[in-house]
Amino acid sequence: MKDISLFIITKNEGDKIKKCIESAAGIVSEIIVVDSDSTDNTVETAKSLGAKVYQREFTGFAEQKNFALSKCTGKWALSLDADESLTKELAEEISAISDEAEANGYYLLRINYFLGGRMDYSGLDKEYILRLVRVGTASYKNVLVHESLEIEGTTKYLTHPMMHFSYNNLEVYFEKFNKYTTLAAADLFNKKKRFSLTMTVLRLPFEFLKRYILKRGFLDGIRGFIWSVISTFYVFVKYIKLWDLKRRSK
Repeated sequence: MKDISLFIITKNEGDKIKKCIESAAGIVSEIIVVDSDSTDNTVETAKSLGAKVYQREFTGFAEQKNFALSKCTGKWALSLDADESLTKELAEEISAISDEAEANGYYLLRINYFLGGRMDYSGLDKEYILRLVRVGTASYKNVLVHESLEIEGTTKYLTHPMMHFSYNNLEVYFEKFNKYTTLAAADLFNKKKRFSLTMTVLRLPFEFLKRYILKRGFLDGIRGFIWSVISTFYVFVKYIKLWDLKRRSK
């Protein structure tokens, strides 16, 4: 299968975009990059690797990716984040899929790295994400953050993994943390979700224990502990931002 459009949304991903594009360049027929006014070399790097670059104001992850998907002219569309890359084995597996395949979409296994180390537990293992779809059969659900593809027809799972090199340092993590918690709170606000101080307080220890004990985050060592703590803090901040939105809307 060669008629594949790769699409990526970006904002200051100059240090990552090259590896991402090069991992898929041999199996795709076009590369679509939708950028949100990057101030680094993201656009120049993407163009040098043959990408068609579109500038679009960021209005939410789903809207941004649906716009990118609309620009794909191939029969298939492959979605990658700038900090992700295909393994050679996965690229070959994708390339071997027939255009006449029964499935309209394929789930890819994602292996996550955090602060320079692979995460084999902590709720980050066995993470399958729908990323390869037949054009015209899928779109992103209209949410501001934690977007996912919705598809018509059957789906299958591929065997080999893609790599996710997220958050090489905590400074980068907390830069995105603020943006993501704001968007997540806005999603809850738009859905008219109520804020409960009692439920927020009660869920915090559960969130930590879920990742660190039930998901065996302790087996990821210090990284598992850090991930469990900051993921719990993410939930706390998301809900107090919801409270703040409700306070200011009165």
